[in-house]
Amino acid sequence: MASTPEELFRYFDEIGVETTTQRHDAVFTVDESRHLHEAIPGAHTKNLFLWDRKSQFFLVTAQESTRIALNGLHRKLGAAGRLSFGAEEKMREFLGVTPGSVTPFGLVNDVGHAVQFILDPALADADIMNCHPLTNTMTTSIKMADFRRFLAATGHPPLVLPLSD
Repeated sequence: MASTPEELFRYFDEIGVETTTQRHDAVFTVDESRHLHEAIPGAHTKNLFLWDRKSQFFLVTAQESTRIALNGLHRKLGAAGRLSFGAEEKMREFLGVTPGSVTPFGLVNDVGHAVQFILDPALADADIMNCHPLTNTMTTSIKMADFRRFLAATGHPPLVLPLSD
């Protein structure tokens, strides 16, 4: 588990994953982060923490430009009814993050494997992906091969699924 970016970076070192990280002012939305793109090459992400009425939890990570069709996503996932945004306390419990800092790197904290990870195909094909390292005041760049190594180490194989209509 990792509660700080520094602990996450140590975990990356332990599993042989290379990353680079840049600090910046806090960004809470995709729109607020657009100014960072020139300084940070690679695919930028948006992340949604969702749940269904049977308390199945999903972390959806997509390329930031992907329009996610939430109204039909539950059918693609086999979820029990429509999806809602996950409660902040569950986000903290499972991913160790707060709203505005949702990241697939939070899966390091989901030791009970309560969260199913969904990955946008456009992002799965990217060479480099950018995500927050548990805080929205930094962006970490990771090669997709290293990201897949991270997912394997945490026991969260991605479900690569088209997210737009």
